[in-house]
Formats: sequence, C-alpha cells, structure tokens
Amino acid sequence: MVVSCVQSVILALGRVTVVLRILLLGLALTVGCSTAGDLHADDRPNVLLLLADDQCFSTLRAAGNDEIQTPNLDRLMARGTSFRRAYNSGGWHGAICVASRTMLNTGLQLWKARDAEQRLPSEWMQKGRLWPQLMSKAGYQTFLTGKWHVSVDAAKVFETVRHVRGGMPEQTMAGYNRPVSREDRGWLPWDESRGGFWEGGRHWSEVVADDTVDYLRAAVTDPRPFFIYAAFNAPHDPRQSPKQFVDLYPAERVRVPASFVPRYPHEIGVYDIRDEKLAPLPRTEWSVQVNRQEYYAIITHMDQQIGRILEALDQSGEADRTWIVFTADHGLACGNHGLMGKQNLHDHSVRVPFLVSGPGVAAGVQRDEFVYLQDVMPTVLELAGAVIPEHVQFRSLVPLLGGQPGARWRDCVTGSYMQSQRMITVGSDKLILYPGIGVSLLFDLSADPEELRDISGERGAMVVKRRLFGRLLEEQGWMGDKLDLRGKFAELAE
Repeated sequence: MVVSCVQSVILALGRVTVVLRILLLGLALTVGCSTAGDLHADDRPNVLLLLADDQCFSTLRAAGNDEIQTPNLDRLMARGTSFRRAYNSGGWHGAICVASRTMLNTGLQLWKARDAEQRLPSEWMQKGRLWPQLMSKAGYQTFLTGKWHVSVDAAKVFETVRHVRGGMPEQTMAGYNRPVSREDRGWLPWDESRGGFWEGGRHWSEVVADDTVDYLRAAVTDPRPFFIYAAFNAPHDPRQSPKQFVDLYPAERVRVPASFVPRYPHEIGVYDIRDEKLAPLPRTEWSVQVNRQEYYAIITHMDQQIGRILEALDQSGEADRTWIVFTADHGLACGNHGLMGKQNLHDHSVRVPFLVSGPGVAAGVQRDEFVYLQDVMPTVLELAGAVIPEHVQFRSLVPLLGGQPGARWRDCVTGSYMQSQRMITVGSDKLILYPGIGVSLLFDLSADPEELRDISGERGAMVVKRRLFGRLLEEQGWMGDKLDLRGKFAELAE
C-alpha cells in the first residue's frame, strides 16, 4: 500500500530529481516495504563499490587513528554515513577472503555459502543468481577490475572485466619472517625488482584506479546506470608501496598496539598459517612496528588511488547520482594479540570500515548498529529496483542510510573460523570460544575495546557467558553452522 502511494506521487510529479526519488524510496522502506518497486532505468542510481583487502576497521584517520593519513576516505566518510560495527562473519579455511567474497556475491551466510561454493559454476552462474548477474538483469552495465577470488569465471558474470586478480601476487621468501633485527634490510617495499604488486612499472592499486577511471569515461556514454566493482588487493601482503608513502611512517615512531604480546596465550592452531609467518615468532616490538609501517603506507597509497577514482567520477558528471560504498573483505591483526593474520575472531580481524555516500544519505553520521559487510549486496539491489532473491540472508541498509533509527535491527553478530573458533557479540558483551581446547573468553567491549582483559573470572561472568552462548546456539541454526558446541562447553549450556 505504501509503495503504491509512493509510486503514485512519483508519477504525478513526473521527472523528479534522483535525490527525491531515493528519499521517497527510503521512506517507503523505512515504514515497512520489502521491495523498491519499479524505477525507470535512466533514473536508477549508479553504484561504485570500492573494496579493500585485509583492512582493519581502525585504519582511517577520520575514524580516530591519528597515525594514518587517509584524506580521500576521510572526505568520503564526512559526506556520508559510516557504520562503526561492520563485520565479516569468518571463513571455512585460511583464505578468509574466499568466504567473504563468496558471501558477498551469493548473499548467503558463511556455512551456507561454503555449501554452495562448489555449485557456483554449474548452478548459480547458469541460473544468473550471482550479484553482478542480478544487476545486469536490473538493467545495469557491470564492470569488475581487481581481486575476484570467487570460484566462477568473472568474465561470465560481469559485462566488462579488466585485470582480474587472484588472492595475492607471488611473494619471495624475503617477505616473510622479517625483520629479524633493526639491521635487516633484505626487503624494501618500494623495490620493484621483487615483483609482488609491482608489475610493468605500475602498482596493482594503480592498475585498479587506471581501469576504473578509463571505464568511467566509457560508462557515461551508455544510457544504462553502471555498477562498478573495483576490488583492490591492498593492503594485503606483500605490503609494497612507493618509497614516499613508506617514508610517511618512520618505523620507530609507529605505535605498538596495546594488545601486543610476543605470542598469543592460547594454542588455537594458527601459527602454521602463511599470514602468521610474516613476522618472527616470538614477536618483537620492532617487527610489529615495521609491519605496521608498511601496512599504513600501502593503505595511504590506495587512498591516493581512490582519490583519483572519485575525481574522475566528479568530472564525469555522474557523482550526484552515484552511490559509493567503501569497505573491506575482513580486517587484520598486524601485531595485535601476538597475531599477524585474520584467522582469529578478535575485532581487529573481523571488523571492517564501511562507508556509504549517495543521494539522500545522511552526511557525517556514524552508526552503531551491527551490520555485516555483505549487507551491501541487498542494499544495492534495493537501490537498483531489483527484487531481492529469497535466498539472500543479509539485510538492506536503506532504512538506516536515510537517517532512521535502527529499531528491529540485529541484536548481535557472530563469527566463525573453521571448526576451531566461534564468537558472538551482543551489545558490548563478546564471547569467544575455542572448542578444540575448551577455552572460552569474555570481553566487555565498552570498557575494553581492544580486548585486553578476559573477564571470565569476575563475579557474574558465567551468567553473561551462558546468555551469550544460548544466543549463539540460536544463530547457528539459521546460519547453517552444524558444529556441536553444547558437547564442547557443557558448563555454558546449563
């Protein structure tokens, strides 16, 4: 009924502006409508997705990190809405990016996405059920450059592709177990002879920007709106960037995380993974400082390339009718808690930056609702006027982007890593479980956002842990997670 009324108003007004149409759409969705209705193709907004790899939520200056320089992302954050509690829900093997991107393009939560992964080429692609295919059906021109990492040929699901990348470039052994001392200079991030992200005199981040800028020039000549999926491999290792970016961050001035320890206190089976071999074990403060120096440098270099894309969008004349989303596939420890990788469920590894700007989006707003980064998929489908398939398990953010309160939103987020780790956060209470060793940890994120102190031994903690555990069991059901936690943590199941 509400959608019908809104459509009648739009028809009566005739060719109203894109901003007004999207505001009306947001109003309709906020009061309970489940679909966006039919919009004329030439009035649908463009969509620009900027996707980073391995970028922790805390690596934007505008988000409170005074060490890093991210001027273009800061401007994007200022002119739109950001979500401070955006999560990836984990992975089924060490390559967390595979799980994240499979969820992103199928709309399925973690374990159902894992079950569908083998059927993607034969069933999902052929039936046109993947995100870019749904955008094509909605009348969009679709474009990919950069990291794909989904078990489907990108050229068969996007209309145009350039420089499709795998998980990471081949890395020489000099990029691991370093630096062993302050005199260790065997690896230099700007040394193009090492290969890695350096290819033909260009960095992979520069290639993504070049491809996107070039595509924008052609896209504006097409009457259809565009959907651009620009996926950087940065700031994944090998964390290489031009010397002037590394020089911005003298290693001796880079702060060591408050959670630094030489070794993680629990044997959770991650130290044999490639990510954890990037720095010596036990960790040293110097090795963490150098790794973070190079992490910040490649992020700032990527930020510069994003600035080039945003400038090209402004010059195209399409900026006022383009929705821009910046996020990452997952976070990274990079020295927190004695860890270097993302195969853990602490916030630095599961939380990501999530910025949205576009017509009608509230500017300069930071929201604290729990979101999954894959919520961008149904959000964009709503904006495109497409029907969101019934199998999609994520939620459109359109009501929140209009500045409406988040009533009836998620009350929790969960995380999983293989069969060895589980996590749930409800409010500011966070429970981490290690089933293989029978360890459970409890954190109060409001008092301890860096997860420095397990409060399991404090008075009343068991009551909180049991409440969170029961909520996690509920979430396991609809997510398709079949791990038997009751048998592993009988004391929490009472």
